[in-house]
Amino acid sequence: MFATVRLAVRRRADQWLFQLRDAEPGEVFLNQRRVFILPTGAGMGFGVLLLVLLIGATNYNLSLGFALVFALGACAVVDMYLTYRNLGQLHLAPGRAHPLFAGEVAQFELSIVNRSKLDRYALWADFLQAGEARYVADVAAGEHTALLLSAPSTARGYLAAPRVRLATRFPLGLFRAWSYWQPDARALVYPFPEAVAPPLPMSGVASEDGHGHAGHDDFAGIRSYQAGDSLRHMAWRQIARLDPALGGQLVTKHFEGGAIEELMLDFDALPATLALELRLSRMTRWVLDAEQRALPYGFRLHGHAFAPAVGAAHQAACLRALALYGSKERP
Repeated sequence: MFATVRLAVRRRADQWLFQLRDAEPGEVFLNQRRVFILPTGAGMGFGVLLLVLLIGATNYNLSLGFALVFALGACAVVDMYLTYRNLGQLHLAPGRAHPLFAGEVAQFELSIVNRSKLDRYALWADFLQAGEARYVADVAAGEHTALLLSAPSTARGYLAAPRVRLATRFPLGLFRAWSYWQPDARALVYPFPEAVAPPLPMSGVASEDGHGHAGHDDFAGIRSYQAGDSLRHMAWRQIARLDPALGGQLVTKHFEGGAIEELMLDFDALPATLALELRLSRMTRWVLDAEQRALPYGFRLHGHAFAPAVGAAHQAACLRALALYGSKERP
């Protein structure tokens, strides 16, 4: 019965507080108005035990019984204060949230800063939607600690960090203190790359000398290693960056005399019969493939045109444009 009442009160508090605050930018301070406390199941049982002892001491007029009841009651009151003090007066600050692909788990960094002279123990933190907290931390006096809270992603675009709940039952577990925080943090979610995509859309253009025969004069890019390729043409810089032991592949330099290949990833060139998300997913796969092979590639997507290039910055700009396509956010 007591557990049911406690759970009902907690759910009503969660519903009321869930609508209380919007995203809170910057650092947040947990003052006494933001920390809530209720007895746990053990605390309810402890209270019933004290009541039984009090009735027995009153019935039999036992002085030692009264002393025991009041001593245990004082311990409970002290525990309630210490539980509140273990959570109150802390500072919370959001950290980084790295980009990810749709369907992956987003990682949000939460910093707990303890500027007081008291050590804090057994602080449980997690997103409210996760149910029971999965992360616990101790924070020494004058120190801070960082937690990585995970949340699933389902669609491309910006994923706002869910509401965070911090709780503690330290030291005796008779009371549970908790607080809520809506961090002003979000992670950029890229479209999930197509599992099996067509080959990269390479197109041939005439070389500057106008010759139409193949040779070893003009550098045309990097391609996957094929049996029989000369060791002199191995792209050692790209191989060192994409270690085969870590899932990379061997690549060689590609030369042509009469023509060179140009790689342009154009969203409008995709079949109009494809669904929008599938087209974005295919463009994502092509961007990743071109980067893996170190092929300079251009990019066009409704108002966004990037000249042929290669590198982390170029890849991030292209994936960002794909993630925010059709949204009000500016890529």
